[in-house]
Amino acid sequence: MRLQGKVTLITGSGSGIGKSTALLFAKEGAIVVVNDLSEEHGRGTVKEIEEAGGQAAFIQADVTNPESVSAMTDQIIAKFGRIDVLFNNAGISGVGQLHEIEPDDWDRVMNVNIRGVFLPSKYVLPHMMERKSGSIINMSSCIAEIGLARRASYAATKGAVLALTKSMQVDYAPYHIRVNALLPGTIMTPFVEKYLKESYSDEAAAIEGLKKRQLSESLGRPEDVAKAALFLASDESTFVMGAPLYVDGGAVFGKNA
Repeated sequence: MRLQGKVTLITGSGSGIGKSTALLFAKEGAIVVVNDLSEEHGRGTVKEIEEAGGQAAFIQADVTNPESVSAMTDQIIAKFGRIDVLFNNAGISGVGQLHEIEPDDWDRVMNVNIRGVFLPSKYVLPHMMERKSGSIINMSSCIAEIGLARRASYAATKGAVLALTKSMQVDYAPYHIRVNALLPGTIMTPFVEKYLKESYSDEAAAIEGLKKRQLSESLGRPEDVAKAALFLASDESTFVMGAPLYVDGGAVFGKNA
């Protein structure tokens, strides 16, 4: 029970990595606040947690909207008294070379992937600062370190999240708040399946190509990233600060053919 009694907020936890992390955190004793735009998906995650004997609550909120995020934070504090862990997981994909991307599409990816980290952090941090305790986990990507075709907007946001993580850590270390980033490789989630369908005419061939990019020669699972998030959320990582944690099957530091 590595998170026994900790109050954890996971944005975008109705599916994919967020959902897997919510299930794992609950199994490890956390009180999990599930956030998602989709009420159906969010409540589905809560139902699975409760059926397994865990404790969870769903709050529908838009991570790009200040009023929505502020209200969500106030609701959590009113109900549970604190937020021990914030996992800024919500995000969307962006496909296309730079010259192909429409300005509105570019802005949408920037809004969700960067503003969606800024706003939850902004409203949760004062409560962590008051308690002088907390762990914030930001979802970056290994694409922050390597080039990948037709992913300009997504890469820009994930590079920004990594840089933001390091800056946040410097600012909030005096309050004993840890801020770290996860950098997954290709993880087979609905998010990635959508990207593959939008980007490649032959989805099966694309998957084989992605496998070869990683030393593991296999795609990751949401559970692989959830386990890394668990480490960063737990007291086992108290000496890990401002760090990029790669969960990429060797994509960054291995072969890239």
